Amino acid sequence: MRIPIERKHVKVYPDPKRVIARFFFNGDDRAKDLITKVMTLSDVQVFQIISPLLQEYSKRHRNITKILIRHCKKLKSLFETMEIDYKELDERRRLLIGSYFTHEYSIESAAFFNPSIVEDPDQADLEEGEKRLIISFRAVGEGHISSIVFRRALIDRHNNITVMPVGDYIDEAEIIRNATYNKKLFLDKGLISLINEDVLKMLDAKLEDQFDYATLKKVIAETQEFEPNPEKDVELEKVLWLSDSYYEIIFSLDTDISDRVIFPISEFERKGIEDARFTKFTNDDGSYTYYATYTAYDGQIIIPKLLKTKDFYDFTIGPLFGDGAQNKNLALFPRKINGKYAMLSRIDGINNYIMYSSKINVWENPIKLQEPHYSWEFVQIGNCGSPIETEDGWLVITHAVGPMRRYCLSATLLNLEDPTIEIGRLSEPLLIPNPDEREGYVPNVVYSCGSIINNDQLIIPYGLSDYSSSFATVDLKVLLDKLKSSPTPN
Repeated sequence: MRIPIERKHVKVYPDPKRVIARFFFNGDDRAKDLITKVMTLSDVQVFQIISPLLQEYSKRHRNITKILIRHCKKLKSLFETMEIDYKELDERRRLLIGSYFTHEYSIESAAFFNPSIVEDPDQADLEEGEKRLIISFRAVGEGHISSIVFRRALIDRHNNITVMPVGDYIDEAEIIRNATYNKKLFLDKGLISLINEDVLKMLDAKLEDQFDYATLKKVIAETQEFEPNPEKDVELEKVLWLSDSYYEIIFSLDTDISDRVIFPISEFERKGIEDARFTKFTNDDGSYTYYATYTAYDGQIIIPKLLKTKDFYDFTIGPLFGDGAQNKNLALFPRKINGKYAMLSRIDGINNYIMYSSKINVWENPIKLQEPHYSWEFVQIGNCGSPIETEDGWLVITHAVGPMRRYCLSATLLNLEDPTIEIGRLSEPLLIPNPDEREGYVPNVVYSCGSIINNDQLIIPYGLSDYSSSFATVDLKVLLDKLKSSPTPN
């Protein structure tokens, strides 16, 4: 028999009013034509157009003038080819030009799902039994582009969940590219990303074992200048896209957590940032760091990436490397095990794997941990977020795909000191889509990217058919007792 599970009445829906102002560019020729038209306007005409526009959009964005100026600056190289002196442009004309190269993008217009939940770094001024939470979601907008967004929530001593209202604006972060690259790891990831091998060998000969972003851009620029080749230029552009996969982002301190969106930045994630799995990681010195694994997708290639933060304002992001850093479903354990980092993965798209590493960004030698056994999981199994440590073992919420590609949730218990040992595994699903949950962006799906324990219950946030999100709770002792008494499939 299935374990009783309580579905909460709280639901979080996509909000099409959540918009960001993004740079929009439709090719050099159309851009030049547009700039030429704006340059023919008189100062009075410029003022008459830009003034009401700023009044209207300042109500929708925290600092619309800063955004428009930034977008105008992106055109400086184009101004040079048109013999326009950017420095001579007055501020209003810069703002107006920037506005013609800006569009609003509704980040949640299509779906809001696959939540992951962690403790908020701020747990001050709470009553006993309460916990302040940060929930990440996968938000999907036009063109099926995914981003990471956040909500703050409060759970009381009865495990009632209140999701806090969102802020008035959404902010993209300031992007800083100051990474130092390891040549071998970088070029290995280039091969996985299907960049031409001859181009990578050429870069191997020209780069030091460690190099930075500026050096890479200089080497590529010199190669394009002295060895012109259109086909090679395309491959070199891909190398720059790969280098853009490493970056730091910083949000303004005056933003609410719900105001912050991590939107695709590099070309290798232009089709989306998918299914972030957050965990509060305990460092060797007892301090905490929040990590999240996620999938970057460019429409063809999947690149697993790692996000790191201590405060949810400042994030560093980079790819994961190695034979084990393939496909989707990577989930980091919340502490080292026997002196090494540990990670769950699903490198073949079907089975659950586990791997260990002395470096958090390099993963080799995956070990098969589980394969589909029951009829409701014959298609594939995978994790639903980082393992949770209990006295009885590592509790792993899993997902499984069965007939009609119905997704359901289940659970597994692994040995604390040796997680390659499976203690028990539910023979029936823990949560399946009910009639109220089966309709949505992708029907017949329940899915989660990370759960939490509070007041002796497991709290599972989950996506409903890839459209909205809700929460379910289950008695922790009942679940653990069931897992300890459930045989491990042969």
